[in-house]
Parts: sequence; C-alpha cells; structure tokens
Amino acid sequence: MKIKIIGAGLAGSEAALYLSKNPELQIELYEMRPQVQTGAHASGHPGELVCSNSLGSSAVVGASGLLKEEVAILGSELIPLAFKHRVPSGSALSVDRFGFCEDIARLIENTPNISLIREEIKDIPKDCPCIVCTGPLTSEALCGAVKTFCGGENFKFYDAIAPIVKAESINFDIAFRASRWESDESVGDYINCPMDAEQYENFYNILINSERAPLKEFEAKYFEGCMPVEVLASRGIDTLRFGPLKPVGLFDKRSREDKHKKHQFHAVVQLRQDDKAAELYNLVGFQTNLKWGAQKDLIQAIPGLENAEVVRFGVMHANTFINSPNVLNKHLQALSDPNVFFAGQITGVEGYTESIATGLFAAINLERMLFKKPLLSLPNTTMLGALLDYITFREHKNFQPTNSNWGIVERMQFDKKPSKEVKNLALAERSLSYLKNLKNDKIQAQQKEQQWQLQ
Repeated sequence: MKIKIIGAGLAGSEAALYLSKNPELQIELYEMRPQVQTGAHASGHPGELVCSNSLGSSAVVGASGLLKEEVAILGSELIPLAFKHRVPSGSALSVDRFGFCEDIARLIENTPNISLIREEIKDIPKDCPCIVCTGPLTSEALCGAVKTFCGGENFKFYDAIAPIVKAESINFDIAFRASRWESDESVGDYINCPMDAEQYENFYNILINSERAPLKEFEAKYFEGCMPVEVLASRGIDTLRFGPLKPVGLFDKRSREDKHKKHQFHAVVQLRQDDKAAELYNLVGFQTNLKWGAQKDLIQAIPGLENAEVVRFGVMHANTFINSPNVLNKHLQALSDPNVFFAGQITGVEGYTESIATGLFAAINLERMLFKKPLLSLPNTTMLGALLDYITFREHKNFQPTNSNWGIVERMQFDKKPSKEVKNLALAERSLSYLKNLKNDKIQAQQKEQQWQLQ
C-alpha cells in the first residue's frame, strides 16, 4: 500500500519512520528543498531545525518534557535521536542541529520502504492516503491548494530567528558560564553576558531605535512564544528584564560577592550552545527582525560580545496554519476527506516536540485506518491528548497556535494545595501510567492476533 507524506520536516520525518516499520507500506516522502528553498532553511536535509536548537524541557515536570516521554512511549524515532545529539543546556533538550538533521537524513535514506522524493507538491494527493506536514513554510502553490481543500482562509503570522555567534569571539573577561540557580560545584551550561543599569539602558535605547526590515500589514502578527526582541522591548523598558534578560539566579563564581546578599546583575543576556563542538552559540530570546547591520551594532553593544563574530543573523519568515477546529477531527484526520491527515505546525501546534508528536500521531491513525482498526484517541489527561483537544476544539472564536502547556491539561483534585513541581509531577505520572497501560494492551492484543494466525 502506498502512502504519500508531504514535507520532510520533523513531523513528516517522524511520520515516515513510524510507518516504515510496517513492511506492507511503501512511503513516498516528498521534500521540495533544496530545489525550491524556503528562505529560512539552510540545507535540504530532512528535519532541519530553523529557529532555536532547543526542543524544550527534558524534565517531566515541564510540559514539553512530559510530551517527549509520551511520544517515546508511543514509538517516536526522533526523540531518542535528539537525545543522542544532545548538547549541554541545563534541563532543556538542545541538540547539535547539524548532526541531528544529518542523522535523520541517513535514517530515512537507509530505510528500504521510504522513498525520499525531491519535488514540490502543488496539490493534495488524491490517488492514495496522505499526511500533509509542510509546516509553517508551505509553498505558495500548496498553500492555495490547502486553502481550497479547507474551504476557508488560512491564517498567517510571522516568526523570528535568533542570531548565532562564534564562541571564540566572546570576551570571557566579562562573560561567564552558569545556569540559573546552579550549585557552587556545577559547571554552567549557558554563557552569560551581564549588564549594569547604565549598560542595559544603552542597550535598550539602541534596540528600540534600530532599523527594522519592513513588513507588510498582514505580516505583522507574531506567535507570542517566539516574539521578536524588539517587539517585546516596545512594551516597556523593563519587559526584557523580566523576560529573556532576567538576571535572577545567575551569578559569576569568579566574583567574590556573596551570592546570598542582595547583589544581582541588572540584566543578563544568555547564550545557548548550538552545535556539539561548542563552537557556536545562539542568543536566547533574541529572535529579531532588525536589519543585519543594526543587529551587529546591537549585539556588539552587549558586554562580552563587543567583538562577537556573527555567523547567522536573525530573520523573519512566514508561518502558515490551517483553522484546525473546522478542518480536523481529534485523530488529525480531515473532516472532508478521511484519506487526508495533517500534522506539524500547519495544524496550529507550536514547537519542535509538538511537531514530532503530531507527525507520529497522524501516522499511527493513518496506519490504523488502512488496516481497519479503530482510530486512536487520547484523553486530555495526557499532554498530547490535551494538545489535540485544544487545536480541534470547535468552539474557538479566534484560533491561534499553541505549544504544550499545563493550562490545557485536565486538572487533578488535591487534598491541599501542592507546590507547582508536586502538581506537575502528579499530572505527569497520571499521563504516563495511562500511556504505558495503553502500550501494554496493544502488545497483548498483537500477541493474541499472532497466536490466532498460527492456529
């Protein structure tokens, strides 16, 4: 049986690898890059990370961390691969972006029943079941086809990418390594550039007066979780100090200041490792639409980065997503055509882990449909179930993208109010218990089926 998957990003790659485990399926995985470029990708590799190199928290008390555990139980190929290419970043799962996508490419190319086809698809396939995973950078031609298929307008917003600098160009007479609230013995995963009040005010004034690349009116919508730093700054001089530049819990161990005193930096710019060799670092929370010359001036106004060599400037790029509540059911199957599934950011989920999760879930249900099994649904006591429930909730008045978060998960009752960590751990244990039981039930059902076939 033939299946077409459109788009070899994280969702499409995960879907293809999952389906390839069934030898009865032949998967055609279509990717238009490098023949047709997006303006944001740097290569033609499947699974290339465009923005940050962080897949979010790896701890189950974090929403993204729980989602990783859930999809691992459900059979994800990419989450274990991400851990293989992990680079230091505290509890976050950050990866060597080049090694990660190169490994995905090798895995796909070495799988016999996956054909990676370098071709732009301009319409939704009608000759076989398919999963549309073209993501936020769907080509103009396919956007038109998706719009026609959905019977309504697509929504667009713009996303921003943070700059990357060379580690060797950072001035460590000023910058220091530390993670927030780390112990005295630990080695910090982040590079930190501290500012006093005067330095921060100078930085802020440069930022809010810097020249931006022009956007058309319809482009000026941003996903809140990936807001350009200049847009955040426009909300007030201290907004950044309580956001990406917050100094709380960061201390330079080389200083003789007692960290238990009230002394702390006025603001801190953090840089996160971007490659396994630790030669490249991205500026955390510095997604931007400033012109490149203005970016260089701004970066070099940060103490410790006065001679920073920028290897990639920040850019803005289009993001497109469908109005999923009117288009999809909770199985990620199109309401108007059961042979068409959608996955990844085009569905209105935000984040790398969320893209992987929906790619896997769409693949699971497409396979179940083909073999006439009931489609899988997950309760909103699981993070993935809650995410799917959110993006397919028919009563949304103004549907906007979301990532995994505790606010969408069904609440638990406690005898007394627990701490945030205790509450999140209880929610995580409830979810993982359900999914492990689900997996065990599936294994038992498969064993019974095999015994029946042998009789």
